[in-house]
Amino acid sequence: MVLPEVFASDGELISALTISILSIILIRLLFIEWGKVDLFKKRVLVLGTGSRAAKIDELASLGQAQGLDIVGYLPMGSLHSYVPHERVLAESGSIGEVVDKLAIDEIVVAIRERRGGGLPVSELLECKLRGVSVLDLPAFFERQTGILPLEAINASWMIFSDGFSQGVTRDLVKRLFDILVSGIFLLLTLPLMLLTGLLIRLESKGPLFYTQVRVGQYGKHFTIYKFRSMFTDAEKDGRPVWAAENDDRTTRVGRLIRRLRIDELPQTINVFLGHMSFVGPRPERPFFVEELAAQIPFFHARHSVKPGITGWAQVRFSYGASVEDAMSKLQYDLYYVKNHSLFLDLMILLQTAQVVVLGKGVR
Repeated sequence: MVLPEVFASDGELISALTISILSIILIRLLFIEWGKVDLFKKRVLVLGTGSRAAKIDELASLGQAQGLDIVGYLPMGSLHSYVPHERVLAESGSIGEVVDKLAIDEIVVAIRERRGGGLPVSELLECKLRGVSVLDLPAFFERQTGILPLEAINASWMIFSDGFSQGVTRDLVKRLFDILVSGIFLLLTLPLMLLTGLLIRLESKGPLFYTQVRVGQYGKHFTIYKFRSMFTDAEKDGRPVWAAENDDRTTRVGRLIRRLRIDELPQTINVFLGHMSFVGPRPERPFFVEELAAQIPFFHARHSVKPGITGWAQVRFSYGASVEDAMSKLQYDLYYVKNHSLFLDLMILLQTAQVVVLGKGVR
């Protein structure tokens, strides 16, 4: 033969696939075990022993401090301690001396009161100039959990931190991405949408689609489209109601399409019209926006980007049906608003597929 064999045999393909799968498993196990070895963990010193420091201790107890060794908590003149007594360090001297003695790689500032000398700025600057990483609490939680804790952020932090930026190029790329993904998605799901419409029509009287006013980017109202999953008189008195688990207002077909997230498919129309993006914070109804904005700080910050069919909060948090749930979801939405990118959108889409398959967060 003049040219070598181009296509591999069946045996070679199976062997290559087997070796690839085993290699992936081995590499993953190595990374997992690597993270468990204290020698390779980043040694972290937490400044403060108050309620903010306690959140870090809680985070570590939940296993969300992977790759970190929380050496201890250094009291900074606080009258009350919210972390376990055995975790409080009794070291004396400057922060630099403590860092040298305990071989610290990173400092997390968990001090609430920073005025009047509460924050040792000069000592922290000295540590940073010597190569020790210094993080505030929001940055630490952002890195470890993918949220921005509401109790630890303020307007000035949001103004001066990296992120929370918009731009023509970013908007153009995201718009092209939305058109491409939603177009492919619509073509692939068209037969399923036709079948869903037929089943809705056969089970109960009423329209196939459920339309509702939602709040979009910059607070502008738009009409969202969904497959009808409830009876037509679900809100008889006209007052909006939070969706509940095993909601008795849903039809049998409605329960099925909600579980499989099929009821969301017509929202691709909203994406084409530019009201929504494929990925972004879920749009709320004006009634709930007014209610939540009055109780939750920075709630309107989520409206700085287009709402989405799926989002960071949807893949990381269960369905929200209360003010408390909305507050928790906002922490994920703020993370997305601060860090949204094409890569993050792709990651959310992949995780959304997992959510749909496992049926997480369904009402």
